[in-house]
Amino acid sequence: MTDDIPLPFDLPAVSRKKVTADFAGGSISSDGGLVLLRGAERRLRLAETLAGCIREWRDPARMIHTLPAMLRFRMFAIACGYEDADDCDDLRADPLFKLAVGRAPESGRDLCSQPTMSRLENAPSRSEVGRLTAALVDIFCRSFPTPPAAITLDIDETCDAVHGHQQLSLFHGFYDTRCFLPVHVYHVESGRPVAVLLRPGKTPSGVEVRTMLKHLTRRIRRHWPRTRLTFRGDSHYGRTEAMAWCEANGVDYIFGLAGNAVLHGLADETAADVELRHAETGADKVRGFADFDYAAGSWDRQRRVVARLEATARGFDARYIVTSLKGEPRHLYEGVYCARGQAENLIKQHKAQLASDRTSCQSPLANQFRLVLHTAAYWLMLALRDAVPRRMDLAWSEFATLRQRLLKSPPRTRSGVGARVIEKAARVRIHLASACPDAALFRLLAGRFATSGP
Repeated sequence: MTDDIPLPFDLPAVSRKKVTADFAGGSISSDGGLVLLRGAERRLRLAETLAGCIREWRDPARMIHTLPAMLRFRMFAIACGYEDADDCDDLRADPLFKLAVGRAPESGRDLCSQPTMSRLENAPSRSEVGRLTAALVDIFCRSFPTPPAAITLDIDETCDAVHGHQQLSLFHGFYDTRCFLPVHVYHVESGRPVAVLLRPGKTPSGVEVRTMLKHLTRRIRRHWPRTRLTFRGDSHYGRTEAMAWCEANGVDYIFGLAGNAVLHGLADETAADVELRHAETGADKVRGFADFDYAAGSWDRQRRVVARLEATARGFDARYIVTSLKGEPRHLYEGVYCARGQAENLIKQHKAQLASDRTSCQSPLANQFRLVLHTAAYWLMLALRDAVPRRMDLAWSEFATLRQRLLKSPPRTRSGVGARVIEKAARVRIHLASACPDAALFRLLAGRFATSGP
């Protein structure tokens, strides 16, 4: 006899009846929402797209797990909260994970183990990792039914603390830790990710920013040659090399600009008026805006600068942006530039709720591949949320809430979806919890993905 039989254990009695529990319930999964993620993946074709970027290095005669199957397994696991490759050993026999990947839940072969998944993460070459990263842009572009007339893309970096001496990790004084500073690019209006790029833990140089914008623009214009692009970011990206390239290639920009004595002098007249109005009215906050042409010492030409000047009881504050856009100064600052704050919320979902900071591989290529996989899981969660009717609160929820309500059956939560799987000769039956609070929504989403899949 080779299988271990877990012993039952007792629980406190209820209504004078003895309560006993065990882990011998059979094919039961705590991730019932995997059937929805399977539908989302079929619609987006993520696994096939990413697998097409990797050259198969294994002997076909000995190959058990295909590249698309392994990629699906890893993406589904991340979306369900299993961000570590070690979790593959515990999940490889889960009936719903097997079904979602495309195997029979009981008679089908188990999925790949942790060593196999780790070999996959370290397998892609430098050129293949580049193609995988570019494929994220392709996935973004084909998510639109028609090319938009214009889009604004937010670019920002985030601290990814490391706990070793991985390649590219550097000590950053502001964050007081060794880290990477990966760059995230999003289309804020739709919440869709465009690209994620691992990079050293230091502020990007002008040449580096120009290179990123150049490759992004060229990849997007393969799909949308007539779409007007605007890049938006903080002062790290307002570099003369990047702005000059944008101007020479028909790309707009709006970047933060660090203040200095020259800028303060150019805005002095408006600043004085703001402080005077604040003193006369006694208002909590008085704002004023100004715009003027300015050229830093390293710039090759003058560019338009917008100043936001604010007087409050706590003192006076001046902020500046540099832009190629036309429009009123107030609108450019409050209506256009300040909208970039939403990108930080999207980065938090990617980093905190999908654990994309698990970049613990020694090789930067493997860590970049992990970022690609976590971005694919982001696409799955986004597709699931977008399928929820707009009238429901869940359509505006964060990924963690979506996971608890529609994907999992975790302890100490008010809802969730567990499932029992029964495989017969010609049919697989999935029995979901009778008391599921979101049963009607689950049925609706399953129908939507079933009618849209290939």
